[in-house]
Amino acid sequence: MPELPEVETLRLGLKKYLVGHKIKNVEVRTSKVFHGDKKEIEGTKIRDVRRFGKLLAIDLSNGNSLTIHVKMTGQLIYRGPNLKQKIQLSPKVIGGIPGPHTHVIFKLDKKGILYFNDFRRFGWIKIMKTAQVEKEGFASKLGPEPFKDLTLPKFKQILAKYKTYIKVLLMDQAKIAGVGNIYANESLWMSKINPRVPANSLSGKQVEELYKNLLDVLRKGIKTGGASENIFVNSEGAEGNFQKHFHVYARKGKLCPRCKKTKIEKFFLGGRGTFYCPTCQKM
Repeated sequence: MPELPEVETLRLGLKKYLVGHKIKNVEVRTSKVFHGDKKEIEGTKIRDVRRFGKLLAIDLSNGNSLTIHVKMTGQLIYRGPNLKQKIQLSPKVIGGIPGPHTHVIFKLDKKGILYFNDFRRFGWIKIMKTAQVEKEGFASKLGPEPFKDLTLPKFKQILAKYKTYIKVLLMDQAKIAGVGNIYANESLWMSKINPRVPANSLSGKQVEELYKNLLDVLRKGIKTGGASENIFVNSEGAEGNFQKHFHVYARKGKLCPRCKKTKIEKFFLGGRGTFYCPTCQKM
């Protein structure tokens, strides 16, 4: 599932390409993914694109917003006059655009188009009042977000409250918004912390190190355009590059790049594949 860096990459691209466009028509091909009356957004101008954890909000000129969660395989791809050069569509856009997995098409002015693709159809689009986006629904249930209100004191406070495995806690959206499997694995490896350690058992120094590394790996994820080891593509339909910088995630059986003597192992924790080095990340 796309995490904070991938969704932030989407936000940056969508803001660049969509702001100023007018939504002329909305073609809903799969009703289960679109919630609301499309007439409430047709004829409106796109003013801003915001992000809350893994949630996107496209703010419109009439006081409504499109809230979008791409879930596991959702893709938002722009084509139109603001795309200054032709971008090669990634093969991860299965079936192309428009194609068999295109569920909503936003037809914009100036011959612009925004496609919503979703191979597994878990993602959703919902019309909400802009003023209610942070107060109701998905966004209202999120914990503090890295780079905004997740300060080091707040991070320490959260970890001290719970005996939960540290990796499971990092991925709990109600505790910390935006962190998923990739960045939890990477930040724990960078901090030499075993994923199964109870969160409240970490020393003050370990918590500080983990906080720093978590922010660092998220920044790098954004800088490299997100990870496309699965099906993620940016708003241009192109792939990100963070998968080229994995230290531990998806590297089962390969030598740890730090100790260079132990192979990365994989086990499941909280239902998610967990990667670690038994030497570097001892209990």
